[in-house]
Amino acid sequence: MSGPSTEPSLPIEGRASLVEYLASGAKPREAWRIGTEHEKFGFRHEDLAPPPYEGERGIRAVLEGIARFGWQRVEEDGKLIALVQDKASVTLEPAGQLELSGAPLETLHETCRETAQHLYEVKAAADPLRIGFLGMGFQPKWRREDMPWMPKGRYRIMRAYMPKVGSLGLDMMTRTCTIQTNLDFASEADMVRKFRVSLALQPVATALFADSPFTDGRPNGFLSYRSQVWTDTDPDRTGLLDFVFEDGFGFERYVDYLLDVPMYFVHRNGAYLDAAGKSFRAFMDGRLDLLPGERPTLRDFSDHLTTAFPEVRLKRYLEMRGADGGPWNRICALSAYWVGLLYDDAALDAAWDLVKDFTREERHALRDGVPRHALGLPFRGGTVRELALETLKIAEAGLKRRDRRNRCGASEAVYLEPLIEMALAGQTAAERKLALFHSEWKGSVDPVFHEFAY
Repeated sequence: MSGPSTEPSLPIEGRASLVEYLASGAKPREAWRIGTEHEKFGFRHEDLAPPPYEGERGIRAVLEGIARFGWQRVEEDGKLIALVQDKASVTLEPAGQLELSGAPLETLHETCRETAQHLYEVKAAADPLRIGFLGMGFQPKWRREDMPWMPKGRYRIMRAYMPKVGSLGLDMMTRTCTIQTNLDFASEADMVRKFRVSLALQPVATALFADSPFTDGRPNGFLSYRSQVWTDTDPDRTGLLDFVFEDGFGFERYVDYLLDVPMYFVHRNGAYLDAAGKSFRAFMDGRLDLLPGERPTLRDFSDHLTTAFPEVRLKRYLEMRGADGGPWNRICALSAYWVGLLYDDAALDAAWDLVKDFTREERHALRDGVPRHALGLPFRGGTVRELALETLKIAEAGLKRRDRRNRCGASEAVYLEPLIEMALAGQTAAERKLALFHSEWKGSVDPVFHEFAY
């Protein structure tokens, strides 16, 4: 989750200013970049428990260790909560999950080097503290009440509000981890096409990356329980956004959607003011009771953008949000998947041809079914596995046409290999862990922390 916006505190002149703000993200192709974000669970070696914030072996100590690698510190109320360096940041999720929000980079090779460097720094900081980190979509062992809370003002507000609008919002905050890819667009028309393709195919990504089959130490009946959690988090700010597929969709329609998403907070003078459930439209009119007569700035709107959680989110770029957390090679694979589909015109055309006749009912059936069934979900006489293989074929061709090669001459398509292997085998990471749970692990999830730690 994001921190306070760094946008200038410019006054919003009206709805048109918000449309213009989103539209200003358009970039020529040569300026398109790749942003990769990934979260991971910390655990103490001796008892597998999540570390608290404070203490000699807390998450703060891990951040302090990472800071030695040239990162600048970010504090809130005197507490270290983030690190920044070269347009990248390391931040804390609500229960201490550690997130890298990567810098905008030109190639997938750079993305993977960034990821590898980050994981090296995390390990160098955490090993002396006897702390490890695990990439999965949902905390496999510990209950919601076992999870610590980080000292961040926005999380305090969300923690109080979430139970009012859904039963799993606190689980989303404390017990989930994701991988996310952020990509650019050239124009409004390009944004619309990429938004529609990525939204229709987000369930396929969820299926390919399904890796959250355990809750409270036992199988939970799902392959991506993280994805299922989002279905009962907050209906006002989650979901598939059917209006994206309607005629006339563009920046204006997305602004209207955002104005109807209830607020969480307003950030003033270093503090978060509780505005949970209040209307940003009223704020636009100077009718927010917290700040009577005051109107929002673009910084406030940028903050508000981060409080909508659809499957694909529009800021001044597009965020792909459907994947469970996972190991290093799947972090690289998610960005490879979406870059291959969306950054090559022929691939984007082929992907659109694949999804353009999906009905609303089919899109929702995919979204509702993949958390439990993943690649095995029936679809149009086959399964999602066949659909996934077709998208991987398109993405691979797109990456080869991009022809961005590393020092060894390999194209970016190499990063798709874990997904291709998984789709060909028809077995997700979640299913492989379940097989281990019922055999070698003898009904315990504890081995996952050591066998699959970074």
